[in-house]
Amino acid sequence: MAKAAFAGVLVPAITPFDARLEPDSRLFLKTCRWLLAQGANGLAVFGTTSEANSLSLGERMELLEGLVEGGIDPSLLLPGTGQSALPDAVELTRHAVTLGCGGVLMLPPFYYKPVTEEGLFAFYSEVIERVGSSDLGLWLYHIPQMTGVGIPHGLIERLVKRYPDTVLGIKDSSGDWANTEAMLTRFPEFRIFPSSEGVLLKALRLGAAGCITASGNINAAAIRGLIDNWQSPEANELQKPVAEVRNIFSGYPLIPAAKAVLSTILAEPGLATLRPPLTPLTEAQTAELLAKLKDAGHAFAPAEFR
Repeated sequence: MAKAAFAGVLVPAITPFDARLEPDSRLFLKTCRWLLAQGANGLAVFGTTSEANSLSLGERMELLEGLVEGGIDPSLLLPGTGQSALPDAVELTRHAVTLGCGGVLMLPPFYYKPVTEEGLFAFYSEVIERVGSSDLGLWLYHIPQMTGVGIPHGLIERLVKRYPDTVLGIKDSSGDWANTEAMLTRFPEFRIFPSSEGVLLKALRLGAAGCITASGNINAAAIRGLIDNWQSPEANELQKPVAEVRNIFSGYPLIPAAKAVLSTILAEPGLATLRPPLTPLTEAQTAELLAKLKDAGHAFAPAEFR
């Protein structure tokens, strides 16, 4: 299957865990189907919001296989495959390509610090060469506040020059608008996704491909509506409630907050479970978050959840 030119709202789907803290593949499939029904253009599974770095390689591969076997079009999937160990990154990436995924989203190797741009280029180059497939579409993942290792613009330029048909875009989760804006200006043909819909409209106006956002787990329909109508006279008004939801969520740890609200919306208590070291919101925090969303006029009516 050919690599995908991802665009629109991609949701980093939450990973459900059962009472034994094991991944719940059945509930994961149901949740991913629901997110697509809500309007997600694709699913960036096994990113930060998916608690990917709390999952083993085997768990990630088994969950991904479950989505494809469960009928989700693999071209809609952009799984995270970044690892500190080169063979692990290769294994996850090769597995995703074999399943026909539309692409992979890859963190830089994130343990050693500092590392040079040359070292990062060598790492990504080794992954690409070892996977050795023209079907590989690789998307960089810039989240330096978590990894301690960023994706410098010079690295983007080198990778795109060396692998123009493979290195296709980036998720900028830095929260630094100046960086996002500079990338959009410097790399107009690169497919750039900010991670916050709070800046989505101005990013789209500069050529962004869309948004990959944690709160897409909750608000995919409204975000999709903004993306589909960003050139309309109503765009500024569509941006306001989308940014408001994001601002409310930003007052809480994003992963527990997304899980708490999604669990409530879908009446699935298990969706709120996190794997340690992450911990869920308290009952008081959850009630407060839901009240803030309600007071702001946001009612999230689910599509059929099956």
